[in-house]
Amino acid sequence: MISQKARYALRALVALTRAGHGESLMISEIATSQDIPKKFLEQILLELKRSGVVMSKRGKSGGYLLLKSPADISFGEVLRTIDGPIAPLPCLSKIAYRRCVDCKSEADCEIRHVFAKVTDATRAVLDRTTLADAVGEIDTLLDKAG
Repeated sequence: MISQKARYALRALVALTRAGHGESLMISEIATSQDIPKKFLEQILLELKRSGVVMSKRGKSGGYLLLKSPADISFGEVLRTIDGPIAPLPCLSKIAYRRCVDCKSEADCEIRHVFAKVTDATRAVLDRTTLADAVGEIDTLLDKAG
């Protein structure tokens, strides 16, 4: 499961995607529209800023905006930034590998082999799906329904 923090981060980024290229939103606008506690959102946006996903502008037309195109921001990137590795077992992590304490042989571990398939499939979807894809899919569904 992804954390509440990661869900809020993705919702905030979707709001920024919908704002349009080069458009900024104030924290209070995002917090209200996405029903995210403002203080928590501030922490999340600072983390996303440090990782180069968003930037902030001061002044009258200030706020937060995407630093990269929504087509270049994958769900996998956001989840790794907020929650860390995308792996159910430490021995499957690409960025935080650790051998499982109770494992005698990774090559012979049936559990590892099954979860390696799950992890590969999950990574493939998350790393291929961008904010632009997610917003586009919902817009297409809404167009068909309306």
